[in-house]
Amino acid sequence: MDPQQARTAETFDQYKDNYSDAVDKAVAFTGLKTDFFTRVKADYLLDAAAAMPGGAATLDVLDVGCGVGNYHPLLAPQFRSLTGVDVSGACIDTARRRNADVRYEVYGGEKLPFDDASFDAAFTICVMHHVPPANWGGFAREMMRVLKPGGTALVFEHNPRNPLTMRAVNNCPFDADAVLMRSETTEQLFKDAGFKDIRTRYILNIPPFNRLMRKADVLFTPLHLGAQYFVTSRK
Repeated sequence: MDPQQARTAETFDQYKDNYSDAVDKAVAFTGLKTDFFTRVKADYLLDAAAAMPGGAATLDVLDVGCGVGNYHPLLAPQFRSLTGVDVSGACIDTARRRNADVRYEVYGGEKLPFDDASFDAAFTICVMHHVPPANWGGFAREMMRVLKPGGTALVFEHNPRNPLTMRAVNNCPFDADAVLMRSETTEQLFKDAGFKDIRTRYILNIPPFNRLMRKADVLFTPLHLGAQYFVTSRK
């Protein structure tokens, strides 16, 4: 394992039982908690999955950098199958205890432990900023490799243009070594890996507490204002 990835794994091992508590403290100034942000991104991810051929229920899906599996109770029932992989063995142990219907694997942060063309969709949520920048290209290429032809990749990341995002990142103990990526960087990495139909949307422009506010948040997704963004691309 890359030495920096090994340090990242050791850091997240320490948060296997209190990951949400650490994030809650980092975002306390917003008045919101981890569960809120989890649900918002899960909703956007499921919207994207519903638009894929056959819909979400037909998809075999991979979560790269799944951590303790916070998203999986919301996502697993919607997919044909869900698999999670992470560099932190301790976090994977926690995820397995929490989500018996999800398959989990540990890996070294470079080659994903799956055959070529294994999944219909793959996503990664606020993970790439923990990957050494020299390995970003390989990360994107590995997502490409494990996807079936026509498969979709989704990358959620913090928006470094947003000052509240930067405040939250600076408050978070396990983001101390994070290198945030502008959406243009993420788009180029996935273009270089061979993906096409690349599209970026900015989310959490406003807190989507209800259906009406979520519709308003969707209206602002073309702008570079949101606290986070996600990039979709197709193999």
